[in-house]
Amino acid sequence: MPEVIPSDSVGLVEPKAIWFDQPLALKCGEVLDGFQLMIETYGQLNESHSNAILICHALSGHHHVAGYHSMEERKPGWWDNCIGPGKPIDTNRFFVVALNNLGGCHGSTGPTSENPKTGKAYGPDFPVVTVSDWVSSQAMLADYLGIDQWAAVVGGSLGGMQALQWSITYPERLRHAVIIASAARLSAQNIAFNEVARQAIMSDEQFLNGRYLEENTIPRKGLGLARMVGHITYLSDDAMGAKFGREMKNDSLSYDYNVDFQIESYLRYQGESFSEMFDANTYLLMTRALDYFDPAAEFGDSLPKALGNASAKFFLASFSTDWRFSPERSREIVDALMEADRCVTYLEVDAPQGHDAFLMDIPRYTRGLAAYMNRVAEDCQ
Repeated sequence: MPEVIPSDSVGLVEPKAIWFDQPLALKCGEVLDGFQLMIETYGQLNESHSNAILICHALSGHHHVAGYHSMEERKPGWWDNCIGPGKPIDTNRFFVVALNNLGGCHGSTGPTSENPKTGKAYGPDFPVVTVSDWVSSQAMLADYLGIDQWAAVVGGSLGGMQALQWSITYPERLRHAVIIASAARLSAQNIAFNEVARQAIMSDEQFLNGRYLEENTIPRKGLGLARMVGHITYLSDDAMGAKFGREMKNDSLSYDYNVDFQIESYLRYQGESFSEMFDANTYLLMTRALDYFDPAAEFGDSLPKALGNASAKFFLASFSTDWRFSPERSREIVDALMEADRCVTYLEVDAPQGHDAFLMDIPRYTRGLAAYMNRVAEDCQ
């Protein structure tokens, strides 16, 4: 817990639940008659409503992006190093909106929510959602907040996919798209990792065909394994080696299959803790949304055509050791934007941390993001 909240923190914050009565038609063909989104906001919306920033989260993210919910909270929001007074996304200049996506498990309507048709949790009956569905729900959120146009839509990884989709679906409703450590579609290898994670969850004997909440249990082992697989892909070999190497947990080998190495202990801890805080059906949904994302598919598999009507300016960043969303994937978007004659800035950062680098305070990355957000702020004048 913080003894004193830092001066560059947004401080103590409260989430807010917003209910939408309007129906939302989903890509899968189903319709949600109503839904809730959980959000947090930081900073002040200016008189012209021109300084609003939307933060889109990655696979296991949520609305708590910056600040603290209480003085007892051990850590601030998941992107606190980038959001706050004087930080790259400066809350003295911007009104920042962060949300938990539809289908999430942190307050927004999703598999853990009550299905009005049954009075029980949706569980596996919650419909599959896509990045396009999220963007549609986020547009409804913008309408609710009185924001006709975002100064920028910002996201890393799966969040970056949402920023890209925003620029295609609602070109007139954002001035800048900030896409970090992301891709225009997943590689076969990425889809394969997601399938291994899903199979780990669904093969857990406590998964119960997705109806585990009805039996007051959760598939801890499967969800923990899924997280372990995912976590390995978020780190580079160098980062894992530097942090753990072959360091032993004890003085000697146990000659069994218990924990011998520190990396084993770390992965097991990550898996166990994640299984207590995240919903398994939500994990299935989020990975499927990742798999399905391919905005070029509706434009003859041409990404330049998909981006042809985009009016936003773009900032992309990638990291040298990110093998889950490699720099090559970002360059594909940059090349498509240039072919479509769009305005784009690209930053490739030499960093050993792997995919998780987008969450970290890496000086060159932080300075580059701050410099671009200064441009965004100037457009708010």
